Amino acid sequence: MDAETLFRQQCTSAVGGDGSANAERLVDLVVETYRLQAGKTRATEHRFQRLSHDTDRLKGTLAETTAKLTEQRRLFQIVLDNLPEGLSVFDAEQRLIVCNTRFRQLFGFSADDASSGASMGSLIGKVRGTERVEQKISRLRDASPQGGHIRHREWMMDDGRTIRSVITVLPDGSNISIHADITEDRKAAERIAYLAHHDPLTGLPNRISLRERIDAALLGRKPDEQIALVHLNLDRFKSINNTLGVSAGDKILRQVAERIRMSAGAGNVLARLGSDEFAILQSGRQQPWNVTALADQIRRELSEPFFRGEKAVELSVSMGIAISPQDGTETDVLLKHAGVALSHAKSSGGKGERFFTADMEAQIEARHALEADLRKAVEREEFELHYQPLYDLSQQRICGFEALVRWNHPTRGRVPPLEFIPLAEEVGLVVDIGRWVLRRACRDAVYWPEDIKVAVNVSAIQFTDSDLPGDVAAALEEAGLTAGRLEIEITESVLMENLDEALPILHVLKQRGIRIGMDDFGTGYSSLSYLRRFPFDKIKIDKSFVNGIVEDKEAFAIMRAIILLGDALGMRVTVEGVETAEQMALLRSEACDEIQGYHISPPRPAVEVPYLLSQLPEHERFKAG
Repeated sequence: MDAETLFRQQCTSAVGGDGSANAERLVDLVVETYRLQAGKTRATEHRFQRLSHDTDRLKGTLAETTAKLTEQRRLFQIVLDNLPEGLSVFDAEQRLIVCNTRFRQLFGFSADDASSGASMGSLIGKVRGTERVEQKISRLRDASPQGGHIRHREWMMDDGRTIRSVITVLPDGSNISIHADITEDRKAAERIAYLAHHDPLTGLPNRISLRERIDAALLGRKPDEQIALVHLNLDRFKSINNTLGVSAGDKILRQVAERIRMSAGAGNVLARLGSDEFAILQSGRQQPWNVTALADQIRRELSEPFFRGEKAVELSVSMGIAISPQDGTETDVLLKHAGVALSHAKSSGGKGERFFTADMEAQIEARHALEADLRKAVEREEFELHYQPLYDLSQQRICGFEALVRWNHPTRGRVPPLEFIPLAEEVGLVVDIGRWVLRRACRDAVYWPEDIKVAVNVSAIQFTDSDLPGDVAAALEEAGLTAGRLEIEITESVLMENLDEALPILHVLKQRGIRIGMDDFGTGYSSLSYLRRFPFDKIKIDKSFVNGIVEDKEAFAIMRAIILLGDALGMRVTVEGVETAEQMALLRSEACDEIQGYHISPPRPAVEVPYLLSQLPEHERFKAG
């Protein structure tokens, strides 16, 4: 029985239960009232239940939100404290709101020093360093004229660090700052700036810096002042790198730079322009006397040997000098004219200085034109070989020929070897020319009688800048010539400049059966010592010793001594420059082995070799080619 039925029975019993209409209506009214009240009560209970549920849900949401905020705050602090740069935030009253660990580390603040509410003034007072003047101020975009802006400041700390602060000032006066240690960046920038104007090997100003110094000197030159520019270049320094190695060469360059620095003194500007090139800028009066004295001092300093361990290295220097205002009032012109003068010093054999003159420029332009033509000549093989006989005095016959290169220019005509061979050595073409001479000489000699040899001169540069044994082997193989018929002639300079590298190459060639001769014997300082170092097959006495042997007893005595020396060492002796029958007869009486000179024959084209050989009945019939 439900509650409402029970309540009705109770109400009926209470009113007497007589079944009258009035009693029934009264019971219905009371029951209806009960029903309404019970409904309200249930609705209220439902509302309370829903409210309780909503409250529980809100409590859960609040707890979850609180947990999330706590986690976000924790993550924010982790991120803040692990930023690579310092961060600080100050309010409008310039009191610290928040900062990170890196901020405290950069400035050496403790946690108490940089706590919330600390004033900016108190923190600045605790910085162990000096604040630089603000470097840059820029206004914030979209800010009012009285509003926000950005400031850049630097702090030079007592421990040597440099800290940069970028401060963003907001319109209300508060600010957010980023702080970074830029010490290494600043050092790197300074290093880059230094290297942009200095040579890293010697520490001297470089070409860029020299131009700036020349610009300044010319701009500030007084009417009675002269400015001298000296362009220096070490003679044949490349051979040192090739023989001793680049590392040893760099050490010697540093020593060279120090010696020139000491000679130049503090009043002049010394710069390194390239590998073995330097320049000195000298300002003052009394030119050219002052710069001449400077050049003399430098030459003396560099003439003293340089040592690598116990090995002595000797150097010489060439110098070109231009003086302003007479040689130019612009930097480019002065540099150009000093370079032109240097080129003339180098082409004159080096080991000296040359002052710029007006006619030098025309000469250097002609030289450049000759160089361009020489490069074309190498490509087009515009050369030919002439052959000068080597005459055996005991057998009274031609025993060989020396190959001498000639250049037949299409418009210049015959260019003398003394003009183009030094140029070819200077610009690096002598290797290609020397390789061509070897091939051509071997191809020509293969058609000569078997007992006729061919002698080829080899430059010192071919020992350092090419594979000489490989070139010789290729020439012999291509022509089909036996090694014993080829004779390589070298001058003393080959051994003076490249002894450690040249000797092994000479031994390789000799082991292959190729004959080795020393040319121009007696003209150098160390010829005798080299005869002890290497077993030459032949020594050639320079023609300067021949001129006076008939009339001059001393010249004859020297010639006789050299012939006896060659005989004692088992080396054949060839005398160059024999031009008279008297000279030939005297040399035959002294048992000289070979002679060479115009008395026998001047150099002849290859096509005339058969004619020269045919004049001697001892020779076989010339081979057809």
